[in-house]
This record gives sequence, structure tokens and C-alpha cells, in this order.
Amino acid sequence: MNCAISGEVPEEPVVSTKSGLLYEKRLIERHISDYGKCPVTGEPHTMDDIVAIKTGKIVKPKPLHTASIPGLLGTFQTEWDSLMLSNFALEQQLHTARQELSHALYQHDAACRVIARLKKERDESRQLLADAERQLPSVPEVTTANAAHSNGKRAVDDGEQGPDAKKMRLGISTEVITELTDCNAALSQQRKKRQIPQTLASIDSLEKFTQLSSHPLHKTNKPGIFSMDILHSKDVIATGGIDTTAVLFDRPSGQILSTLTGHSKKVTSIKFVGDTNLVLTASSDKTVRIWGSSEDGNYGCRHTLKDHSAEVRAVTVHATNKYFVSASMDSTWCFYDLSSGLCLAKVTDDSEKVDYTAAAFHPDGLILGTGTAQSIVKIWDVKSQANVAKFGGHTGEITSVSFSENGYFLATAAQDGVRLWDLRKLKNFRTFDFPDANSVEFDHSGSYLGIAASDIRVFQTASVKAEWNPIKTLPDLSGTGKATCVKFGPDAKYIAVGSMDRNLRIFGLPGDENTEDSAQDS
Repeated sequence: MNCAISGEVPEEPVVSTKSGLLYEKRLIERHISDYGKCPVTGEPHTMDDIVAIKTGKIVKPKPLHTASIPGLLGTFQTEWDSLMLSNFALEQQLHTARQELSHALYQHDAACRVIARLKKERDESRQLLADAERQLPSVPEVTTANAAHSNGKRAVDDGEQGPDAKKMRLGISTEVITELTDCNAALSQQRKKRQIPQTLASIDSLEKFTQLSSHPLHKTNKPGIFSMDILHSKDVIATGGIDTTAVLFDRPSGQILSTLTGHSKKVTSIKFVGDTNLVLTASSDKTVRIWGSSEDGNYGCRHTLKDHSAEVRAVTVHATNKYFVSASMDSTWCFYDLSSGLCLAKVTDDSEKVDYTAAAFHPDGLILGTGTAQSIVKIWDVKSQANVAKFGGHTGEITSVSFSENGYFLATAAQDGVRLWDLRKLKNFRTFDFPDANSVEFDHSGSYLGIAASDIRVFQTASVKAEWNPIKTLPDLSGTGKATCVKFGPDAKYIAVGSMDRNLRIFGLPGDENTEDSAQDS
């Protein structure tokens, strides 16, 4: 039998009465004198707990001076014993330390996760409380005012409908209404002094437009660009695809800046928020998302809004760049606070059930135009959420609405073509018969009108009585006959067209190409 400490056959074997283990007498006595416990079990031990075992006597050499060989051997034996005891103690301490460290790390990780969750819940609660405190003082007044509307009402009065029936609508407060009114007054005053910028592309230039480049931006499994917007200050084009993604494209460099992923169905509408780093997207998955860029230029989703119960077809941003509206096929449109992502008002029309397919703010911000699947165009007073005008005459779903910068004209596109409306007399004064018109857009100056149908037409705007002369017809090169959206670039220096073949096409003056390696159609 071997010693439990050294693993060697003991010269003077002893056994512990408590643990029953065998030891070398000198080793166990030294360990007990140093630590007072069993080196293996850790139980308290004394010399009385050690019992010697009788064995045959071993004749040992007589003790000599350390200079002799027997003396050196004795010294080595003593050192070996000390080494064995020390090594054994270290191994025991290492094992204990490993167990304690493992337990401490587990507790630390669990504590960190709990703290992170509590911080997140605290921040969300603080934000909701701050928004509620800011809006609550005006809720009774707004609710009373909206109760008097006969043509439209907020969903707070209709709170038992849809999946968000339990959500509290704070209402458009008097502070917000004052902000909208002040913005309207300032923009209306500026419009009276408005002049056509000298840098605007001339009619002669537009007549010479040709395709400069083509960029396949979206996936091939579900091809198609469904919506588009342009950030004029940075010359960045945003496209919303049927492949559920949105793409931010830098036109001068011809590079994709970012791809926004998160929607589960096609992106039906996309809008930049002024000159900020925010982008809005609406989708057939019933949600609206607010995207923002970080310092490294990557975009992430800041809010996912789920106030609609059906496909969301349009988003439009107010001139203050603090509020926006979403329009849905669930017969409602929602007015949102952009910073918090809160739906302040959800509006429906009691007089008739319509499904909203398009929406746009008037340049001054107090009027909202909406198109419907029932071929009706509705004009709303944003302050009161009341339907103040209704235009009929189209056949088929309204696909696009656009207000002119002059503040008087509204263009609407539908399956039967494009109609122009005079907002002063509330009547249709001109019609363009372009079957299956998908998009209509005034340029930023209000000088040109673009229409995307089987091809792309550009018209010079005029008065109610004067003719709107055609300037240019751009062919649809997609091979599908489905140009889905058209937008004018800064100062109408180019025209961007999205189509069902997933290509973004840029039309402009020959020689104005800003990209050297533009992807061409195959």
C-alpha cells in the first residue's frame, strides 16, 4: 500500500482513524502540525487520530554528517518530503480556486444581464412618461374638438377596432397645432416671393435627356423597385423593393451606401426626413419603420410602428420634419410624432369605407391629400382631421398623388391616367390619358411634371387655361412595361426612374455621367 500523500511505500506507515487513509508517518505529522487537518478530506486531525501500523523493521543507516553520502540522502529525503507536501497543498488550493472563480463568473454574467434589462425598461418607461406628460394637458381639449367632426374622427374615439384597440392616442395637441400653423404661415409668405431658380434645368436641356446609367439595386428572386425618394442636398436616392429591402444609393459615386433590412414584405413607400439622417419606410407587412444612421454611416431601425392592421401604402413627411403621416389599406391614416414614434392620432372616415393607397402633404403642411383604392381623392384638414374635399372621376385605384410647389395644383395618377386638380376651385381642369399610370411627380420648383406609365412623360407646367406642353418622352427600357416611380433630381438636372426589373435608371444630358462603372442592362 502506498502513502496517500507521496504515493510511495511508507517506511513508517500510519493510518487515520477518521478517514482510514494510509500515510508516511513523518509526512502526516508535519501536515497536521502545520494545518491541523487531513490533507485529503480536510477534516480536523490531531496526532491522537493517527495510529501506527506494525511492520517488519527496516535497518536504516546510522546518521552521519551531511557531507557523507548517507547524510546527503537524508537531506534529499527531507527536501522531497517538503516538496510533496507543498505540491499537494497547491493542487488542493488550485482546485478550490477554480471552483470559486467559475461560480463568481456565472454570478457576474447573470447580474450584468439583469442590470441591462432593467436599464432598458427604465429608459423606455422614462420616455413614455415624458411623452405622456407633454401631451396629456391638451388631451381633453383635442378630444372634445374632434368629437364635433362629422367627416373624420380619431381612433381614440374608435378605440375598440383593430389590433391596437388598447393603445392610448394622445391626440394632436394645441402645441403641435400651433407649430403646424406657424410653419404654414412662414411657408405661405415665402411662396409669395418664390422665384424659379436660375440653376433649374431648361426645357432645351430636358429635350436632350437620354439614359446615362442603369443600376440593378435589388435582389433577383423578387425583382422590382416599388417606391423611390431623393435627398437633394446630398444627391442620394432611396429605393424600396419588392424584395423587402430598401437601398440608399449615392448617385455621384454610383455606390450603394446602405441596405435596410427588416421588413418581411415589399417596401411600398420610402421618404427622407428633410436633411436629417432619418429615413421612413412603409411595407405590406402592416408596419412603418424609422431608420437612422450612426457615426459610422450604417443605418439601423430606431422604431417599428405597428398601428395599422393592413398593408401600409404610403408615408409622407410634414414640412417641419417633426411629424409624418402613414396611410393604410385598413381605412385609416395615422399622424405620428417623429422623435418618439408615437401615433398621436389615427383617423378614419365614418361616411364611407375607403382603403388608402397614396398620401402626400401640401407644401404648406396644413392639408393632406390621400388616394384610395375606391378611385376617390380626399383632402383633409390636418389640424381638425376633417375631410374637407373629395374628388371623383378616376376609374381604378389611385396610385400616386403630388402637390405642386405653387400650392394650387394637385396631380393624381390611377389606372385610367393622370388628372390635374385646381385646389382653389376644387375641380379637375386637365386629364392625361395614360393607362396604368403608376407615378406622378412635380419637380421641386413646380415647373415640370413627370408621369410614369408604359413610358415616362415630362410636361411643362402651365396655368389652368394654358396648355401643358409635352417636353420629352423617355422610353421604358425595362422590357416589362412597368415603370413604377419617377423623381426629379436637384434642379431637375436628371430624372430617376424605378421599374419592375429592379433597375434604377438615370436620365440626363449626355456627358453628365458621374459614374465611370455604371451597371448597364444585360
